[in-house]
Amino acid sequence: MLTLPNVLSFLRLLLVPVFLVLLAQGADAWALVILSISSFTDWLDGFLARRWHQITRLGQLLDPAADRLYIFAALIGLAWRDLVPWWIVLVVVGRDVFLLVLGVILANFGFGPLPVHQLGKVATFCLFYALPMIMLGQAFPQLEWWSQPVGWAFAIWGAFVYWWAGIIYAIETMRVIRLPRVFEGVSSDTLEG
Repeated sequence: MLTLPNVLSFLRLLLVPVFLVLLAQGADAWALVILSISSFTDWLDGFLARRWHQITRLGQLLDPAADRLYIFAALIGLAWRDLVPWWIVLVVVGRDVFLLVLGVILANFGFGPLPVHQLGKVATFCLFYALPMIMLGQAFPQLEWWSQPVGWAFAIWGAFVYWWAGIIYAIETMRVIRLPRVFEGVSSDTLEG
């Protein structure tokens, strides 16, 4: 459990409040430094976990949790400063609340979380790319003419794909909970018959 990849993931989590405070205070360049460190440790912990065969369930939970927290922190910090509208915060957070509800439904039926869908990874990448681009224009106004349109294009596309992936997760949840239950190797249909 106390592997170097997991320690790096904990470090990423500890830097989330620092990132949010810097962003909310308008220290965009420093917030980008923290985000860059976080992105590097994200890549490094995954690389080391695979290389050293230290993939753990804790690491599989911490990594996406840190990604989500950075996205939330960036959205909240930028919305706090009126740099992004609050509706985009609601769209992204609403989708994650929707997935939380799906997770509760799966747990009530005795299932764990669904595997990550490729579309969900694309959406997260879009948002992870969009928000720093918007921040870049704030930190370096001479780049704003370029970074803002690119950032907003990725943000809008990412929010759309985020919900598209959420709908796929909902369909998969319904499919999984409707599967015939198996009891000690015998399907429930056989037990009832």
